[in-house]
Amino acid sequence: MAVLFTRAKVWNQRPSMDLPPGPTPLPIIGNILQLDIKDIAKSLSILAKDYGPVFTVHFGMKPTVVLCGYEAVKEALIDRAEEFSGRGSYPVIDHIFQGLGMIVFWGNVLGLISCKNPNSHFCLGKNNELIFRHVEFVVMMACLGRSPCDPTFLLSCVPCNVIVSVIFRNRFDYGDEKFHSLIHYFHENFRLVSTPWIQLYNFFPSLHYFPGSHNELFKNIANQKKFIMEKVKEHQESLDINNPQDFIDYFLIKMEKEKHNKQSDFTMDNLIITIWDLFSAGTETTSTTMKYGLLLLLKHPEVSAKVQEEIERVIGRDRSPCMQDRSRMPYTDAVLHEIQRYINLLPINLPHTVTQDVKFREYIFPKGTEIMVSLTSLLYDEKEFPNPQKFDPGHFLDESGNFKKSDHFMAFSAGKRVCVGEGLARMELFLILTSILQHFTLKPLIDPKDIDTTPSTIGLGSIPPSYELCFIPV
Repeated sequence: MAVLFTRAKVWNQRPSMDLPPGPTPLPIIGNILQLDIKDIAKSLSILAKDYGPVFTVHFGMKPTVVLCGYEAVKEALIDRAEEFSGRGSYPVIDHIFQGLGMIVFWGNVLGLISCKNPNSHFCLGKNNELIFRHVEFVVMMACLGRSPCDPTFLLSCVPCNVIVSVIFRNRFDYGDEKFHSLIHYFHENFRLVSTPWIQLYNFFPSLHYFPGSHNELFKNIANQKKFIMEKVKEHQESLDINNPQDFIDYFLIKMEKEKHNKQSDFTMDNLIITIWDLFSAGTETTSTTMKYGLLLLLKHPEVSAKVQEEIERVIGRDRSPCMQDRSRMPYTDAVLHEIQRYINLLPINLPHTVTQDVKFREYIFPKGTEIMVSLTSLLYDEKEFPNPQKFDPGHFLDESGNFKKSDHFMAFSAGKRVCVGEGLARMELFLILTSILQHFTLKPLIDPKDIDTTPSTIGLGSIPPSYELCFIPV
């Protein structure tokens, strides 16, 4: 034990010659005593006041450079995007993905599915009509349910079935029990990875051998992977190489073409994990943003009323919303941005690494140095967003009521590892919100002033509290 203690002490001290200063780490446990595992993002904001926008924190025995504030984040992720484009270690996710998939591995699979490349086989940013077919279902179901309801499932249907249509060709029936289970797993997984236990697990991966919520997470994902494997087998049996129909077909064809290439990204394991990535990222983040958004509108009915006024003026009642409407609806656009800013869905970006030795300001980051970016420091910057703790669409409006962009708005991250589904998410959020408010007024079950919008859990994500509402036809 004494040897371990000594080695840990030496190991913890060694990087300090090159990396920025930060709180003094203790052997083995690092800076865990200076960090609140119930809200690490808040702890990092407090440390930034003492150590500046660039400092080092030890997560257990692992030193990580933390970047806070627009200037530092822009310099790293945008100005020097290639150097900071490596994917860092996130132990609970590493155990799941094992170096595969889109979250961990930024390989050639992105050529098949992209929002940025219109020539890719499945440009997610082009699925306006596909999205709206599923939005119509949400509106129809809300019409049928006049009694109070939890909107979680309704708001998950659109993003999940859009991804299903791209990956599996055919959408799920909304009464399908497997569909309900799949959505439940995604919500539960996002909650689990945001719990304090998982934050502790990421400090000390050896906790893998102990009981804890990580085992529930691994079990959920194993069940999801089993379901995905069944779908892949169905595609293998029906595959027509001359007429591919969806993402899986294209991937299987690429697998066959590259079966003799040992370095190929197109493997069965990578296919399973990539599908899981697309499902998880494409379903959970959008549906949680929208769920949190409706809660904020319940809390602020005056905002909801102004969006409805703009919908009436620009779209009316005789046609459905479309993406072309967004440029003529600055207030609605500002509300969507303010929802994403305020909820701060991913307070801390998944860790990056530097791909080579880097001189950053007066410091040297050796190749492989882990980088953690505080998105909270951008979205809650008091100079850019006065009174950031207040939900205020005016943060994105100029004096004339026109939409005002902000470089600090990096809710989808930035640089080489910006969210691949950004374009799709923006479309879904706009079409879901405008379609709901075109047809309904949102009615809370309690007085708006008594609604608590505080996250129930803050970890990898900010999880909204549970609530019910009524959809009242307009």
